Amino acid sequence: MSGPLRFEVSATCSESNARLGRVETPHGGFDTPAFMPVGTQSCVKGLWPHQVEETGSQIILNNAYHLMLRPGDAAVARRGGCHQFMRWSGPILTDSGGYQAYSMAHINRLDEDGVRFRSIVDGAWVDLGPERSMEVQNNIGADIIMAFDDCPPAGDPQDVVGFRKRVTTDGHRGLAHHERLRDAHERTVRWLDRCVKAHQRPTDQALFGIVQGGTDLELRAASVEAICQHDLPGFAVGGVAVGERPEQIAEVVAFTAPRLPAQKPRYLMGVGYEQDIVHAVRSGIDMFDCVLPTRNARNAQAFTRSGRMNLKNAKFAEDDAPIDSSCDCATCTGGYSRAYIRHLLNASESMAGSLVATHNLRHFQRLMLDIRRAIRDNDWSAFRAGWPELRTDLAPLS
Repeated sequence: MSGPLRFEVSATCSESNARLGRVETPHGGFDTPAFMPVGTQSCVKGLWPHQVEETGSQIILNNAYHLMLRPGDAAVARRGGCHQFMRWSGPILTDSGGYQAYSMAHINRLDEDGVRFRSIVDGAWVDLGPERSMEVQNNIGADIIMAFDDCPPAGDPQDVVGFRKRVTTDGHRGLAHHERLRDAHERTVRWLDRCVKAHQRPTDQALFGIVQGGTDLELRAASVEAICQHDLPGFAVGGVAVGERPEQIAEVVAFTAPRLPAQKPRYLMGVGYEQDIVHAVRSGIDMFDCVLPTRNARNAQAFTRSGRMNLKNAKFAEDDAPIDSSCDCATCTGGYSRAYIRHLLNASESMAGSLVATHNLRHFQRLMLDIRRAIRDNDWSAFRAGWPELRTDLAPLS
């Protein structure tokens, strides 16, 4: 394999922009469209690496921001990089820290150099910019690394309440919302130039650029044009699933994805729910990540083809059925009943989260298998029959 990444498209859909492909990296390959479980601290919560692999997951995500703070990116490098450190032999992707700059906007300071924020570990001030983000990710050693970007809130802070209000105030920036979106787009372009120059391992780590622009389609088009001036191994759509309605996510993705280079993998960051994934695939997206399968598992929520279920509900106290009788995961085929898992949840036993996470990850990988089959066979009618709860008509395809 020449270069850090190879991507081949093996089939395309006649009724949408969906495509079937495969990505090869120095640590092996993965089929696309692909769903990447999130291993924030070099660990997919509650599961051993071999258990993650058994769910059908072929690539995982590590969080560069968190690993920079603890144990430190240099410490990971001294232990052979993230693959050796966490005993995962397959491909790994790291984010850049840009999303954390967004999600902790209430405690950070942003300027042209980057972001200054308080460490969640010890409260010390930490500086993170394009050059430092590249250094961190070069040290961690993932196969795919992300450019450091400025991720703005999707919606106008005046229209947001609760937690999203806290992370979208942008008071330290002093800009109206549309000005903030333009400012973030332009800064992301400038930061990408610096990331490309600072990237010290271009032969074995594939750097992806990130498109911003919020829900403004004109800005999205401008961002695509500017970011794609760099001939990078892949490109990502960022700044979605940060407070928009599903219809807005679908519109932005349907507009943006087909404008990205067809010969490069396209990654939609932080998405998400099943119907968001399906629509994004039909828009031309190849890669996804989200914490939902494992985070929701710890909160008693299981994903099934007929919808989500809360396993703490009293109606499951005498229910000896598996979470989903149609599922082939180790939890559902291993004899673990809804009643047993409910008992573990109510007893605050950590095994409950592991059992549900195993099922949820397999659920998402089965979704991807069926999506890939629909593209290969050019048969979305069979897919819709197998996933009757999902909507695929959220927005028109470009």
